[in-house]
Amino acid sequence: MESYELEKTVWTEHDFDIMGWHDCRLWAMAADTEAFEFSLDLDYIFQWVKPGPGEIHFKFWVCPVTMVFENVHKVTIDIESQQGIIDIDHLHKEEERTLDRGGLSEHLYRFECQEGEVSLRATGYKMYVRQPPRLIQEQHLDVRMRGGISIEKNYVAA
Repeated sequence: MESYELEKTVWTEHDFDIMGWHDCRLWAMAADTEAFEFSLDLDYIFQWVKPGPGEIHFKFWVCPVTMVFENVHKVTIDIESQQGIIDIDHLHKEEERTLDRGGLSEHLYRFECQEGEVSLRATGYKMYVRQPPRLIQEQHLDVRMRGGISIEKNYVAA
């Protein structure tokens, strides 16, 4: 079986320009008000694989990740989904501004989804890969394959 060479298990806002969220599935959201964190449980697509000879469909290297935004405020959720499914079209990183405290800067992160929008202001994020990517025919895993819903930050090798 083929394998995907995972570059690292934690990605950050510094990797934003080489990352993409198109067609990633959003499973859950959670706020930790004491830590000023906002976490997302996603199926992240690391690579789209073009159809090979005799094939007509793409395959996808997908795994569950926890994306944790730091120093979060002004979270806005405007979603309308008939079946509770939320698929991301694009993540925008906009409106950089320097904060008075500690010289940090923050951005507006705006998830443009098929079903609406989730936006928040944050100083950055860490995206924790929870399992090795799997090559599958769909753009998302089923609940069983991904080990349920989680915002854990631990990598589990297969």
